[in-house]
Amino acid sequence: MKTLCSFLQISRNMHQGNQTTITEFILLGLSNQAEHQNLLFVLFLGMYLVTVVGNGLIILAISLDTYLHTPMYLFLANLSFAGISSISNSVPKMLVSIHTNSQSISYESCITQMYFSIVFVVTDNLLLGTMAYDRFVAICHPLNYITLMRPRFCILLTVISWLLSNIIALTHTLLLIQLLFCDHNTLPHFFCDLAPLLKLSCSDTTINELVLFIVGLSVIIFPFALIFFSYVCIIRAVLRISSTQGKWKAFSTCGSHLTVVLLFYGTIVGVYFFPSSIHPEDTDKIGAVLFTVVTPMMNPFIYSLRNKDMKGALRKLINRKLSSL
Repeated sequence: MKTLCSFLQISRNMHQGNQTTITEFILLGLSNQAEHQNLLFVLFLGMYLVTVVGNGLIILAISLDTYLHTPMYLFLANLSFAGISSISNSVPKMLVSIHTNSQSISYESCITQMYFSIVFVVTDNLLLGTMAYDRFVAICHPLNYITLMRPRFCILLTVISWLLSNIIALTHTLLLIQLLFCDHNTLPHFFCDLAPLLKLSCSDTTINELVLFIVGLSVIIFPFALIFFSYVCIIRAVLRISSTQGKWKAFSTCGSHLTVVLLFYGTIVGVYFFPSSIHPEDTDKIGAVLFTVVTPMMNPFIYSLRNKDMKGALRKLINRKLSSL
């Protein structure tokens, strides 16, 4: 992270020369009212701990239980890691700001926070598409599953998801550091997000907004198309199964993933596409809270409550810890 901050500082100096610019931003948080701060602190601290512990248990259970060393759980472990990383990128800073009553964040730290927020949200999206493909192969081509989903191929899919997300984040970051931030340095947000930063800049942001629109749309459409195609094929394959028990067993293998997909894309549709009485400036905040806090927090509950193998692995892990006390 120090290397990234140093790179940002050097790049900024090269692009901005002798022009006077701001050195820090002020994060206003979720609410300006003092009476709400204690409630927000307790609420987000609780959600943060639940997310880290829940997703951490999933990663630990998958790594220790050899029965779960399969493609689906490899992707799930990465999804859980992305969830922990996403919430850790924004919430601890917000909690410190509330506790110390200090809302400032340096320019370099702000851009770094924005970079990683993009990485983890994009990775979530790409991993959901990859997991849908895994379920498609498992249900529609069960006899070829081992051949098609070889360990090396699954690792490659995971690496590509992380690599693409970093390339996308780096693209937005390199474009952003060329912009000037003049007199205004107040962000109506609880962390440094790309959209509010673009609104704050005093430079022409046309190229940034165009890249944001094209790349953002692509990142949403392609994984969603893969998910949609996979589940259309899955539903057709399941409907051809004669027994009710067989249909239920097939659907149960992808129920957890489908629930997370509905939560993720339901958030996108609900926040950004449906008309609402909410003020436009609050839309970014609501979307950010849902993506970076609520969705990662819900993942452990969805996968532990709806997945029999996961429940069994967590039960064994807990019993092993209790017996060692």
